[in-house]
Amino acid sequence: MSALPSKREERVVQAKPFVKWVGGKGQLLSELLSRVPSKYNTYHEPFIGGGALFFALRPKRAVLSDINEELINTYRVVASDVDALIKELKKHQYEESYFYKIRDIDRSELYKSWGEVRKAARLIYLNKSCFNGLYRVNSKGQFNTPFGRYVNPTICNEENLKACSAVLSNKGVKVVVRGFKEITKNAKRGDFVYFDPPYAPLSATSSFTDYAKDKFGSEMQEQLKESVDSLTDKGVKVMLSNSTAPLILDLYANYFIEEVKASRAVNSDTQKRGKIDEIIVRNYD
Repeated sequence: MSALPSKREERVVQAKPFVKWVGGKGQLLSELLSRVPSKYNTYHEPFIGGGALFFALRPKRAVLSDINEELINTYRVVASDVDALIKELKKHQYEESYFYKIRDIDRSELYKSWGEVRKAARLIYLNKSCFNGLYRVNSKGQFNTPFGRYVNPTICNEENLKACSAVLSNKGVKVVVRGFKEITKNAKRGDFVYFDPPYAPLSATSSFTDYAKDKFGSEMQEQLKESVDSLTDKGVKVMLSNSTAPLILDLYANYFIEEVKASRAVNSDTQKRGKIDEIIVRNYD
């Protein structure tokens, strides 16, 4: 007769992204994991977003970065002050007028006086309550996604936040506000870089680059490719995700390119959601 688990035994929880991010890699995770190098030193992810690949890999040494200061602040708070974050999150309500009050607070001077924990709780709350979990800002960097219609959404997933905190608080993990170009200065031979930039649009109406107040257009895609070239010359292993836009296929023609199917649910027209072709680019076989 097998012994029953002790009441004191804690169930091991696999950390998963604590925010939903446009282009998040949950649906593509198995494809990415099967292509990660078997050995590498430090893991770098410049467009961290929801961090699905990072949380799946749980590397001992990692540098996670993004130009979105609100997002990076939230990662830092999850890492260093998760209990205070959970307490703050539990104060929020899923109610439309309340949502707009919290959403529009960044239009006032009052927001500047908010502490890091309070700002992090706001970002997670808005992410869980807004339309389609879409993080979007205007030219002034102000959150402008409307209220979402859900049935009892989970605003505070305490268990997962603590699991994420355990991974992020590892002394070998650094979280910084930094653009992707800086990666060429910091990554070393034997490191592994995963780029998941805003995707190049497949059509004039499908572009979405509003994660931050600065757009990510074709010029930025070309600069990113230059970074990939520089990293390749340094002996850094690189993997990149993007759309099948002609620009991208042309830019990375000299690298290993594989098409994969991914589920996307960002389009406001439900008829245009579903499986679409994306590519995974690598500079190693």
